[in-house]
Amino acid sequence: MRLCSVAVADFRNIRTVHIEPGERFNLLYGLNGQGKTNLLEAIYLLGNPRSFRTFRLPELVRHGERQARIYGSVESGGIENNLQLVIEAAGRKVQIDGKAVHKASELHGKLNAVIFSPDDTGMVRMGPESRRRYLDRAVYMGDIGYLHCWHSYHRILKQRNHLLKSSDRTGLDIWTEKLAETGAEVIERRLKFVAVLDTTLQKYYATIAGGSETSRLGYQPEGVISTEQGPIREELLELFKRHQRSDERYGTTTAGPHRDDLTFMLDERPLKAFGSQGQQKSFVLALKMAEMDNLHDTFGESPLLLLDDMSSELDACRNHNLMEFLTTREIQVFITTTERSPSLLEAAPHCAVFHVEDGNLTFEGN
Repeated sequence: MRLCSVAVADFRNIRTVHIEPGERFNLLYGLNGQGKTNLLEAIYLLGNPRSFRTFRLPELVRHGERQARIYGSVESGGIENNLQLVIEAAGRKVQIDGKAVHKASELHGKLNAVIFSPDDTGMVRMGPESRRRYLDRAVYMGDIGYLHCWHSYHRILKQRNHLLKSSDRTGLDIWTEKLAETGAEVIERRLKFVAVLDTTLQKYYATIAGGSETSRLGYQPEGVISTEQGPIREELLELFKRHQRSDERYGTTTAGPHRDDLTFMLDERPLKAFGSQGQQKSFVLALKMAEMDNLHDTFGESPLLLLDDMSSELDACRNHNLMEFLTTREIQVFITTTERSPSLLEAAPHCAVFHVEDGNLTFEGN
């Protein structure tokens, strides 16, 4: 998969930008706050229903403008598609080859991109919500059916919570059964995804960190030990039954997939408590590489890799190990840094270099 060209207008601080990226490595360098991450975000949005930075669409439109526009030409499987995204405060409009797209399933797989940013490293130290958000986004990227069951679960959850807040709880049992049914599908799909990533995580962690630690990714839903949808449903029903009194007291569903968490382990100890900053960064990047493998296996080709703020996220040794690994893979990579690093350019042959200043990009050659 390759992004052949991209044009951005009135997106955050970018007025107008049009570039033809290099086939392999692309370095975007410049001072902080100039728009490097904004361009990565625009690229990511071409193939994803939500930004990796915000849920609020008005933030994406340049101040004083009514709409933002992103255009991209993507080559995948020998076929080139033209993607167009228009963002307004009221919503977004997507076109593929000039035809309007109304369902997320129509856009799914047209431009796959995996992002590694400072916010991703932060999810190790933050609460469960940030890790759930990552998990849900990552599962959806390779499994279009997940989006439907995730929406169904949250729609039913909202109705059940409404009844819990009400003095009349007629029908609560019915909605609880529906919640267990859709929740079981959410959990089953999550478990399968985590099992796949866990098998390759160790390999990539060793490649990037150069260490001998044992890394592990885990997902153990509360009250659930089964891995298949039917038994999971029964276990969820029992979980909801045990929590019903507290649910009624607090007026909300206090247990279920919407409260679950991922576990990050290093040498069988929690990464959050015992991992150094470098180990945490290496773990999350290895997680992203495992995610890329999953997408490659799903779609038959590698997604784009977006590496944001590399100068602060990885030290020189880990940068070298990462770039050495990436040169062996057929991956189009976009890297943002604060400086035009000679060591990075040496490690990434045929790298297209762009200087970013005040939302403008200047091509400086290969």
